[in-house]
Amino acid sequence: MRIREFPAELASRLKVAYAVRNVDLTLPGLTLVDECAPRAGHILAARVDAIGHHNWLELSTGRKAAIYPGDEILLAFGERYAPDQYESRIPDVLGTSVDLVAAGGVAGEVLSRHGDMRPPTRLEPIGILADREGTPVDLRRFSVLAPFGLGDHPPVVCVVGTSMNAGKSTTAASVIRGLSRSGRRVAGIKITGTGAGGDPWMFRDSGAVVAADFTDGGYPTTAGVPVPELAELAQTLYHHAAAHDVDAVVMEIADGILQSETSALLEFPLVRELVDGVVLAAADAAGARYGAQHLRALGLPVIAASGRLTQSQLAIREAVAGMDAPVYTPNELAAPEVAAEILAMAGVSRARRAGVLELGEAA
Repeated sequence: MRIREFPAELASRLKVAYAVRNVDLTLPGLTLVDECAPRAGHILAARVDAIGHHNWLELSTGRKAAIYPGDEILLAFGERYAPDQYESRIPDVLGTSVDLVAAGGVAGEVLSRHGDMRPPTRLEPIGILADREGTPVDLRRFSVLAPFGLGDHPPVVCVVGTSMNAGKSTTAASVIRGLSRSGRRVAGIKITGTGAGGDPWMFRDSGAVVAADFTDGGYPTTAGVPVPELAELAQTLYHHAAAHDVDAVVMEIADGILQSETSALLEFPLVRELVDGVVLAAADAAGARYGAQHLRALGLPVIAASGRLTQSQLAIREAVAGMDAPVYTPNELAAPEVAAEILAMAGVSRARRAGVLELGEAA
């Protein structure tokens, strides 16, 4: 392994991606290494070699910056599982090129892609960020989450989807908007996904007093991360949000209920203990009906549905005919009275769960 200086001139030229926005490039003793095995969370300085699907990079500020061959960028290694975009892994060794697999700043090696996706933008590695001894620096070192001790435990409305692009983020933002309009202090958190600023910005724009996601904990993506580790991250994000004196937390879980990490998280005790009510985002009526049955079989309380299916009145009627939960459009969820009803239903679910626990303890 070769250890090289990390020159200040390079640091000043780098376009820093959203996923690595919290990295402190002024830390003393930073070096660059190559000829090593990359790991998830390793921070990569790279030069754009050939433009493919992504011709822009989301910067630390949230701005979409155009990129050109020869540009030098800072991003992080991570896996990606996106049926509508790329499936990628982390290469075994740092070779002569890697792929830009997400515009938020994720590097990897593409294994498969959706038919609408062009080949990925190619990058030439400059080196992996390391300390003066040549040990790669993990992105988790720059976590900004503060899991304080809690007094109150605000209720959690969890938004999950039947698939990618089912309308999860819009659903979550609509619930946040409605609760905020009802006079409540709301937090929005996203515990899984691929690093990008769109959802946290949307949560803030909708009225969240605090918005955070997994990248704040030092994870560029969550694909391939062990589920117990993700569950602990979810707890940390919840505690971080609750410490801001909020009345409710809206928690989004990315991808669909059949995605491996999402499926396992929904069954994991630490996460199930957090969830007081589920709003299911579905692309169509069949997905809504199947998704509700699937989640309830896991013991999760589905209290409402929304998502892309609400673009069609026929689809809404088909979904309602096979569910015992209401279906709301995003505009309806953003109404104070509807959002307050969602929160009240989550509160009822929490009380019932507490009652079951008390009975179990008494027995």
